[in-house]
This record gives sequence, structure tokens and C-alpha cells, in this order.
Amino acid sequence: MSGRTVIRGGLVITASDEIHADVLIEDGRVAALAAAGTSTADAWTADRTLDATGKYVIPGGVDAHTHMELPFGGTFASDTFETGTRAAAWGGTTTIVDFAVQSVGHTLREGLDAWHAKAEGNCAIDYGFHMIVSDVNQETLKEMDLLVEEGVTSFKQFMAYPGVFYSDDGQILRAMQRSADNGGLIMMHAENGIAIDVLVEQALARGETDPRYHGEVRKSLLEAEATHRAIKLAQVAGAPLYVVHVSAMEAVAELAKARDEGLNVFGETCPQYLFLSTDNLAEPDFEGAKYVCSTPLRPREHQAKLWQGLRTNDLQVVSTDHCPFCFVGQKELGRGDFSKIPNGLPGVENRMDLLHQAVVDGHISRRRWIEIACATPARMFGMYPKKGTIAPGADADIVIYDPHAEQVMSAETHHMNVDYSAYEGKRTTGRVETVLSRGELVITEREYTGHAGHGVYTPRSTCQYLN
Repeated sequence: MSGRTVIRGGLVITASDEIHADVLIEDGRVAALAAAGTSTADAWTADRTLDATGKYVIPGGVDAHTHMELPFGGTFASDTFETGTRAAAWGGTTTIVDFAVQSVGHTLREGLDAWHAKAEGNCAIDYGFHMIVSDVNQETLKEMDLLVEEGVTSFKQFMAYPGVFYSDDGQILRAMQRSADNGGLIMMHAENGIAIDVLVEQALARGETDPRYHGEVRKSLLEAEATHRAIKLAQVAGAPLYVVHVSAMEAVAELAKARDEGLNVFGETCPQYLFLSTDNLAEPDFEGAKYVCSTPLRPREHQAKLWQGLRTNDLQVVSTDHCPFCFVGQKELGRGDFSKIPNGLPGVENRMDLLHQAVVDGHISRRRWIEIACATPARMFGMYPKKGTIAPGADADIVIYDPHAEQVMSAETHHMNVDYSAYEGKRTTGRVETVLSRGELVITEREYTGHAGHGVYTPRSTCQYLN
């Protein structure tokens, strides 16, 4: 570790406070905060002083939903743990929670070990894992207990993708019952995959093969139906539920109703649903394939309800579901058949800036920005206050953020290993200037100074929101 660092002159923003303060970092952790210009702050000596005058000093982002190197649709997500975590750092994110995958016929342990092997020694920032449960049986259920004990405290199930990741209601109920006992959190991809497959088959039979039909067959009502069903199964099991990548206003309404009833039900949305729409899916010359993801992009009118959900706390987290596939050679697998387009968008580098733009646009407050992007995901997945805040004892995962710098998002300038940007040409105000991960400089005044292997695996405690 590089001794003592002081960050001077910035506006420190956390989920709960905004204060003009200097920050003292020792041995990779926040040692103290003191109001700027006070005798306490002025007395601090340091090996390194960072000037944050006129800037924000914010916690590093926590992106609780990424898919590095994910096998999908006969190919792999194009970001490795090395390229993906480096891009995350450029975007002000200092912790990711990625998804290890259990393949049908294999154990959870085999899947987790495979993901540890992919990530270890390759990450620029810290990382943890959720576990995708694709094959619920008695052995799997026992393994869930063991994983919770060793810091993998969340399990993802799919009501979509029959034949790949899909779990039926009985399997979902069994896993939820287990998590009710062991303290784990079930994360649900809530879409009625059985019904969607029928609509896909019918659309293709009609000759409807373009990317826009991906959105048309994955109907918002089937997201709402699955969300409702997942909530009721969790209620029967007495288990908490976290619904991933909520895109439809009807699904938000289901979450709001459950939360009004006092249920431990949580919802996540993603920047693509807040900033993109079916207009993108309909772009000509197969360009719409760039925007194929699941849940799909929705008509623009859904955006207002998602922003409202974030303001009312019916949605608590914004993660990226970062799962990039290059347009050339990967997205193109679905030319002539939208169902063969790999599902996923790049976004790990864009999230913090897009959400700051939402502050500029008046959708959310500065503190809510930090809450949905840093503090709540850290709490939701058992990493707070080590991650997600700036407070004595917290890891010194800190971003110096210039709220006035303007930028244009583009594949020409991003650092994700993908040949297009989902936000090409979008002008935003605010930009990451300097990033520290556990006190080490990863981005220094818009220059990458980190290295693969700095990031370490972070075991997690259980969800910190449960009664």
C-alpha cells in the first residue's frame, strides 16, 4: 500500500450526506473525514495529495449485475474479466458482482470454480460472485447452504430460456425455501419463457425476422406475469426476492404492490431501459440487433414509470446487466432470425455517467444517484459499509468526479471490448477524473494507472435489508 493519501477540496457525496470535506486515506481504507479548512484537516500530512477543488468526491460504483466471458447462444460475451473491469474503472465503478454459471448436470461448485479461474489475477477492481442455479436438485440445494457460508449469498434463477437456464415453478419454490432458511437472496429473471417461445415460433413463421420483433414477442405483460408469479412463490416460501433488469411499467406496478404489502421484494433496473427504447430496436439495416437484450427494450412511455419507481424506492438499484457482444460476427449470428441474436448490451463503463446525467436532467437527486449506484447495491449484496460509502473504515474506493466536464459517448473512445456503443453520440455532462481502489490509483486524471490482478475476490455477507 502507498501510505497516506489526502483528497482535498471536494464535495463529498454519499447516499446520506453532502459535505465539503477532506478525506484521509491510510493503508487502503478511509481513515477520517474533516471539514475543509479546519485545523484537523490542515494538520494532515500525506505521501500524496489529490486536489478535488470544484469536483465531487463519491464512493466507487458497485455494479451488482455483470456477465464477463458469459457463454451464450453459441458465443461468449466479448469482455474478459481483464478488459471488463478496466472499463468499469474508467466509468467510476470499483466493484462488480458477476454471475458464475451452473450448467445442467453439473454442480454449483464446478461452476463457481470455473468463474474463479476466469477472474483470479485478471481484475483491475474488486469483484464478487452470484450463482446462477440452472439445475435444482437435492445436491444443489445442499450446496446453496455451503456457498452462503463462504460468501456467495445470492442465487439467480430464470423463468426464461427453456432448455438452457430455465427453472419451473417447483424448482423455483424449492430454491426459495432453501434461501429462506440459509439467508440467501434469490434473484429472478422474470419473463414467461414458455409463452415467449410460442410467440417467437409464430413470429418467425410469419416471416417476422428483424431485430424489432425480439421486443414485440417478449411482451411486457409476460414480464409482469412472471414478476407477479415470482413474488407469490417467494411469499409462499417466506423468502426475499430481488427481480433483475425490470423494464416494464406493468412489472414495476407488481413490485410496488408487493412492497406496499410489506413483502421483502426488491427491484433493479438498468440504464438501457431508462435511456433507450424500441425505437433503437427498430433501427434499419439490422442495426437494431445492437440493442437486443432480455428483458427487451420497451416503448418510450415505460421510461417515466421506471424513473418514478427509482424516486419512490419501488426500484432500489441500477445495475448494467453488462453482457457485450460485438456487432460484427456475434450479433450478426441472428441475421434472418432475431431469436439467434445474442442477448446483451455493453454498459459497465457508462452507468455512473448516465445516472449523473439523470441528476442534471432532474430525474433524481445527487444523493439518490449514489444510493442507487453505490450504497444500495452494496447493502443488498452484503458489502456495506466496506463498499458503497465514504466513511472511516470503508475501503478507499473513491472517485473524483468532474460534474461540469462534457463528453460524447462513443465506441471510438470507450474501453469496453466491443465494437459499438449502445449510446453512440449521446452527449452527457459529468466525467470520471480519478479513481482509487483500496487507496491505489487506477485512473489518474484520465489516464489508466491500474493493473490486472489488483482487484481481489470479495466474499459477501447476506442481504442487509432483511427483517
